Amino acid sequence: MRTGLVLAGGHSTRFGGADKAVARVDGAPLIRRVADRVAGVTDELVVNCRDDQRAAITEALDGLDYRLAVDPVPDEGPVAGLRTGLRVARGDAVAAVACDMPHADPALFERLFERADTAAVPRANGHLQPLHAVYGCHAARFACDRTLANGSRRLADALARLDPTVVDVADETTFTNVNTKDDLLRVRGTLAR
Repeated sequence: MRTGLVLAGGHSTRFGGADKAVARVDGAPLIRRVADRVAGVTDELVVNCRDDQRAAITEALDGLDYRLAVDPVPDEGPVAGLRTGLRVARGDAVAAVACDMPHADPALFERLFERADTAAVPRANGHLQPLHAVYGCHAARFACDRTLANGSRRLADALARLDPTVVDVADETTFTNVNTKDDLLRVRGTLAR
């Protein structure tokens, strides 16, 4: 079984106080665009968020079949959000993606599922993209637990515990993320329906 995990628990500090997960782009909330893309290649969908995001995310994902994985302690970073989502996931392989990546590529996730053991992580221009990757659920959960227990919140530290398969990708568009309102303006009109 495959799980899609959308990570949305950050505080969007660079987005001017609003929650970027539910910001609208080309007629739909950002998180909905990402969720629809990963849902197409997985058997279940899990959305990681803070407790205070529940209502807005529920509205943004209306009509979509998903489960929430609410962080027990908010704003501990992506490793904690990934761990929370992995604890809820039923799949053996989990496609994890940040809620601010509206170009997330379902075809790339398919390639990553084929290559994932403990993890399959794309690399573009020499940079790993751990927030558009596929993780073996149990190995990744253990790696997140150990990383956090050692006082780190860095995804690079969790990845080092997994020895991931690296998949080189030529086109970086899929990894475009929206951190600011200017970023949101740049992606408007570039998204496929």
